[in-house]
Amino acid sequence: MRTAERVPLVSIIMSMRNSAPTVGAAVRSVLMQTLHDWELIVIDDGSSDGSSAVVEGFDDERIRLIRESSSAGLAARLNQAVALSKGEFIARMDADDICFPERLARQVARLREDPQLDLIGCGAVVFTSGGELVGELPVRLLHQEIAARPFVGFPLPHPTWCGRANWFRNNPYNAELRYAEDQDLLLRSFRHSRLGGLDQVLLGYRQDRLALRKLLPGRTAFMGSVWRNAISSGDALAALAGIATNGAKGVADVATFALGLNRQMQRKRLRSVSPATRQQWRQLDEHLASARNSAGSVG
Repeated sequence: MRTAERVPLVSIIMSMRNSAPTVGAAVRSVLMQTLHDWELIVIDDGSSDGSSAVVEGFDDERIRLIRESSSAGLAARLNQAVALSKGEFIARMDADDICFPERLARQVARLREDPQLDLIGCGAVVFTSGGELVGELPVRLLHQEIAARPFVGFPLPHPTWCGRANWFRNNPYNAELRYAEDQDLLLRSFRHSRLGGLDQVLLGYRQDRLALRKLLPGRTAFMGSVWRNAISSGDALAALAGIATNGAKGVADVATFALGLNRQMQRKRLRSVSPATRQQWRQLDEHLASARNSAGSVG
């Protein structure tokens, strides 16, 4: 799909597993980017459905598909994709999310504007598979805001990340983790990194509902990361406070689900969708539908 000599500006890294229903729209949203100098590295993490066939259906030399016969997990596959990447910048994306057309252009422009920035995020609108807009993820713009409570967590949504390739290579994911791999990485790297964000909605984040089977293992994994970091950094008291906060949130999560209030909890974590974002989403949805119809059976 891609010639060996080509060196793109941005490498988009994506791991997928049984993502046949969603990866087609994700790839089409990359094809619609106003910044065209990119490569998309998709690693199939041992899918048992037609995920790879969907990606193979796109005739674009900028798309590179790596098929793996077994699952190694998201963190391991992202490290693999980083090692394969050729771009000056690396952007993250999940196989069930949607990029707004200006995403790469705006994030790369911000990183070029401020050479001290290593990694930035952006605003994201949460949507369901049925097309309902649930809300917007709150965005933090400055390193001090993002890293204000490191032992509690970093408000920098993983699929919105875009940063310098050297940062990703110097700060690999912990491949042993199956949950909270992004928060663990930020906890290990925030002291020697510069984080930031764009106050612009540039990603559609698919979330049909909050799932306790993901929330609790995620909190548990991050609490383990906090304690490991405390041992190496000597910040035991702050770490214990962070562990206590995450433990309390876990108890609240269980109570919320027991009462059937998970949808209310999901909305409480989000801010209202702005009229401008609704209009942009409608236009994007129409363009994606048109592109899918033109492509026939692909994705």
